[in-house]
Amino acid sequence: MPMVSVAVAGCTGYAGGELLRLLLSHPEVEVGALTAGSSAGRRLGALQPHLGPLADRVVQESTPEVLAGHDVVFLALPHGTSAAIAAALPEDCLVVDCGADFRLADPADWQQFYGTEHAGTWPYGLPELPGQREVLAGARRIAVPGCYPTSATLALAPAVAAGLVDGRDVVVVAASGPSGAGKSLKPHLLGSELMGSASAYGVGGVHRHVPEIRQNLRTLGADDPTLSFTPVLVPMSRGILSTCSAPLQPGVDAERARAAYTEALADEPFVTLLPEGQWPQTQSVLGSNTVHLQVAVDAAAGRLVVVVALDNLTKGTAGGAVQSMNLALGLPETLGLPLVGVAP
Repeated sequence: MPMVSVAVAGCTGYAGGELLRLLLSHPEVEVGALTAGSSAGRRLGALQPHLGPLADRVVQESTPEVLAGHDVVFLALPHGTSAAIAAALPEDCLVVDCGADFRLADPADWQQFYGTEHAGTWPYGLPELPGQREVLAGARRIAVPGCYPTSATLALAPAVAAGLVDGRDVVVVAASGPSGAGKSLKPHLLGSELMGSASAYGVGGVHRHVPEIRQNLRTLGADDPTLSFTPVLVPMSRGILSTCSAPLQPGVDAERARAAYTEALADEPFVTLLPEGQWPQTQSVLGSNTVHLQVAVDAAAGRLVVVVALDNLTKGTAGGAVQSMNLALGLPETLGLPLVGVAP
């Protein structure tokens, strides 16, 4: 079979760089056009020095003319900028958007949290959702989930699907490194501000990932989900550790909860339920497409507690994008995706 030609728009950012790191190891992919905005005309090696095989490539402008002609186009662009480019690309081209433009189904949610006109809704690139692999097979437009929704959804999916919880009073506290905020300069992300400190942000239901998490809970079968989500910025470059809890339905104990997770995750190639007593840590999944998960029952509080660790740039963004690409193209789902983290 011929190699799959792939273009990456936004190649100079963190998500674009991670996409290229994974694609360089993909046996069925040939990397084509590399594009960006203000960085156009520069050598990629000056901007992403870890991507040695592509160091001498010159970054081009992110235009439909440059991107067209590829089998796959990844859009790793700021929110609100993907829609115009995607609309100008051929229908038979697989377009995978790593931004938020096409994630939300409800235009009112988009308007409330993003403040612009809703561009539409594409198939959602989280294969672990029930039935989603069939949706992604053969798709030509895919919206990659946000990193926080990936962690929270994978944490709670077995519980909602098995009726352990009903999706009400869900509390998620997620600690993440600053790479999730992108590469643009922001004073609060400077090393001198970040090192030795942890700080909450987007508190009180205002974070843009809130409607996406609620949407996923409804997809899983929760009729009227309610969510309190608090992200916490911590001094590590990459990674997410999410602690998710929800009230248990009557009669659910620790044994039943663990059995439900064991059954639900038995055949998942990238989501691992750790042995009892072992808790997820971000360093174990660094650079991998793997998710580590542990489940417990707080009997005194009557709540299920699930802790999840993933790499926000790999499984949380670029890895999920490549995983979805594989399914859309009929390739093995795990192809080109690392299962092993980097330690220490």
